[in-house]
Amino acid sequence: MIMLKRLVTTLALLAAVGLGGARAEEPALVEFKVLAPAVALELAQATLASCQDSGYQVAVSVVDRFGNAQILLRDRFAGAHTPETARRKAWTAVSFRSDTLELAKISAAGQPQSGVRFVSEALMIGGGVPVEAAGSIVAGVGVSGAPGGAADDACARAGIEAITDKIGF
Repeated sequence: MIMLKRLVTTLALLAAVGLGGARAEEPALVEFKVLAPAVALELAQATLASCQDSGYQVAVSVVDRFGNAQILLRDRFAGAHTPETARRKAWTAVSFRSDTLELAKISAAGQPQSGVRFVSEALMIGGGVPVEAAGSIVAGVGVSGAPGGAADDACARAGIEAITDKIGF
């Protein structure tokens, strides 16, 4: 009798879960947008130009919404470390869906989110900014080589501003 009650209870729970989860069927395919290569290049060039106007020698990386590299530009006197640092900042921005200047603050030692600094490839230093269009992340831009994360961030934002008319903010 106890076994029968358990079976009935289990079946009732399974039916409730199945019915409770009933909703419109999700499509089998998902659509998403990424920057066209020409626009990604324009973003990188505008970002680099912004830093050059401020006298900074930097590297700029643009990644797609998944963190895959699209564009990498390095100014002639930017440090050898800057291309990889820029790529990791851009990757971090799209991966965590936040700019790395903010991530640096909330992941500092002693903060509840400090553990994210141990995620492979994550780089919590200012200069990585997600690029959004119509409320969706379509790319990330990372800058390395300006004197500090805030200056890298400012260049990245200037680059994004230069393409806003093309991506439909």
